[in-house]
Amino acid sequence: MNPEKDFAPLTPNIVRALNDKLYEKRKVAALEIEKLVREFVAQNNTVQIKHVIQTLSQEFALSQHPHSRKGGLIGLAACSIALGKDSGLYLKELIEPVLTCFNDADSRLRYYACEALYNIVKVARGAVLPHFNVLFDGLSKLAADPDPNVKSGSELLDRLLKDIVTESNKFDLVGFIPLLRERIYSNNQYARQFIISWILVLESVPDINLLDYLPEILDGLFQILGDNGKEIRKMCEVVLGEFLKEIKKNPSSVKFAEMANILVIHCQTTDDLIQLTAMCWMREFIQLAGRVMLPYSSGILTAVLPCLAYDDRKKSIKEVANVCNQSLMKLVTPEDDEPDELKPVVQRQAEPNPDDSVAKQEGTATGGPDGSCDSSFSSSISVFTPASTERAPVTLHLDGIVQVLNCHLSDMAIGMMTRIAVLKWLYHLYIKTPRKMFRHTDSLFPILLQTLSDESDEVILKDLEVLAEIASSPAGQTDDPGPLDGPDFRVSHSELQVPTPGRANLLNTPGTKGLECSPSTPTMNSYFYKFMINLLKRFSSERKLLEARGAFIIRQLCLLLNAENIFHSMADILLREEDLKFASTMVHTLNTILLTSTELFQLRNQLKDLKTLESQNLFCCLYRSWCHNPVTTVSLCFLTQNYRHAYDLIQKFGDLEVTVDFLTEVDKLVQLIECPIFTYLRLQLLDVKNNPYLIKALYGLLMLLPQSGAFQLLSHRLQCVPNPELLQTEDSPQATPKSQKADSPSIDYAELLRHFEKVQKKHLEVRHQRSGRGDHLDRRVVL
Repeated sequence: MNPEKDFAPLTPNIVRALNDKLYEKRKVAALEIEKLVREFVAQNNTVQIKHVIQTLSQEFALSQHPHSRKGGLIGLAACSIALGKDSGLYLKELIEPVLTCFNDADSRLRYYACEALYNIVKVARGAVLPHFNVLFDGLSKLAADPDPNVKSGSELLDRLLKDIVTESNKFDLVGFIPLLRERIYSNNQYARQFIISWILVLESVPDINLLDYLPEILDGLFQILGDNGKEIRKMCEVVLGEFLKEIKKNPSSVKFAEMANILVIHCQTTDDLIQLTAMCWMREFIQLAGRVMLPYSSGILTAVLPCLAYDDRKKSIKEVANVCNQSLMKLVTPEDDEPDELKPVVQRQAEPNPDDSVAKQEGTATGGPDGSCDSSFSSSISVFTPASTERAPVTLHLDGIVQVLNCHLSDMAIGMMTRIAVLKWLYHLYIKTPRKMFRHTDSLFPILLQTLSDESDEVILKDLEVLAEIASSPAGQTDDPGPLDGPDFRVSHSELQVPTPGRANLLNTPGTKGLECSPSTPTMNSYFYKFMINLLKRFSSERKLLEARGAFIIRQLCLLLNAENIFHSMADILLREEDLKFASTMVHTLNTILLTSTELFQLRNQLKDLKTLESQNLFCCLYRSWCHNPVTTVSLCFLTQNYRHAYDLIQKFGDLEVTVDFLTEVDKLVQLIECPIFTYLRLQLLDVKNNPYLIKALYGLLMLLPQSGAFQLLSHRLQCVPNPELLQTEDSPQATPKSQKADSPSIDYAELLRHFEKVQKKHLEVRHQRSGRGDHLDRRVVL
């Protein structure tokens, strides 16, 4: 510093003392400056006051010499003390050079800067609020200062500033929020602690409504919640808890929609505390905001669904996620399904061009109203504008929701409970918004079929409920629902076919009166028959599925849908199946279900008497497909009390190749005859006079069996038949066999027998083509 330079009105002694390295001498100079400024104040000499401040600022506080800078700081503090209440007129000039010294490399100088600013603020009090942002910015930097003395000094200044803000009603919150939003993303733990402490203070001031600006800082708060320091995490928990209490008290003033995506993102974090807190917030948002959250359903489901599969280590998160899921589901109501007369208009508005949707999704995060199930997010927060405002009615758009559900259901690594929740969602949507949902059936159907191979019975049960709803909903009744299984499931010549009306009429040719096999009924829509086709196709391609779960799946479908329709349609489809081995296996499975399942009790009773034309048509339809398996055909005749025809069929068995598999099925039939299902048949053995063909049919089975356990079982049963001499088959006016009375004139049994011979001949030809005559003969059994 140039000693000859004029620093008037500062005297040379003051200048010399300000530049001294000793603090005591600089302090003496400061007292002189205070005295000098007081005189100027008394004289109202603002020019000289400004000149003193400018000199202390430019020539000392901003000097290159460290001792001069220290002298300038204490001099500026002395000016502020001398000015008293009038210091507010010169605050900009007083504060700026001090704040500049906050960045000084010398820690002692940073400490003196804190001390000087403390004195300036203490004198000015509320007058410093217009300069709050620059003060806060400087303090936020000192909060992370490595020097403990500097940090201690900044804490004193911080407390003073908080007291001033708390006492004042002139705090500019709008101007402060941008700075708070910027500083809240600091990674320094001391800076984070500083930020949290200020948010707590502002939240406690009655005149400051920080809740209005919560969307601006919520993401930063959740990031601070993941800090490694326990104290900071605890402070942040307290802040978030206070905000949540305020939200519950004043839900009408909360900007739920602006914070929905922030919660979606943090609900997917790997930090347990952040995830649990965000999930708790999401639960409250859904319950408080209601349908306002519907446009964000896809993002919410993306975050919530995976949590439902958590184990006990994350039990709390799982329980809260489950409440979120249930609450969100309840928001979907039948009113979300647009009426028929508005359907074309709404469809144009609610379903934009697919290319446009893709373009929009490329620039948005997952949590948006049109988000997908991608769980990766950028570090920055994208603010989405929902499809509808809080003032307008909320419209439910299913595109994003269905995409998320489809994505989770397709992921084989996803947990069982998540898959069940997805299926519950699909079922709920088909119940509440069927018209909207059926637009997505083509994309959902293949994955729903694939889910039938799931390892969990619970998943399969829910999957069947969805498929059954698709197959029976009136909303699915269309002239042509289109292919249900996408491009990879197109039907070829070698696959199961949908019968055309002409093909269905093949059973109505002359000589086949009463053999109509159309499976459509008023309770089934146009998707039902295609569902049956694709189900059988899946059984054909996945034999393990048929063996392990086939009976289970069909039995459940019989509970969910009409059992007669299921058997009618499957029999009709199998009649045209080109894979004869599969057809035989499938018929055997269906027959076992028909004879043994409690779910089929009513259908068995319907077939037992064949009193109605409908039951006779059903019998004929089943019979034609059952011909793929000779033994099941006989069992069907036993069930329907067509004993004479059963006897005629057994007579034809002599022309068949008797294999081990064939005898095994006869053995199983004998076992079935001893079951409660055929109690009526065993009782009819007491009436030998009216049931001669029943007894002859059973003897025919006995003659087919080798000397085995089944042979002994059936032989013992036939030995119990009374009066064997009455086994006369000659017709007489006095005794007409009961089995003949049951024969309906609408059923052409001769034609059925010819059909059986035709089918068995085809089976024989196929077996010879596949395995060769010699290999096949090795499977024959010599009686």
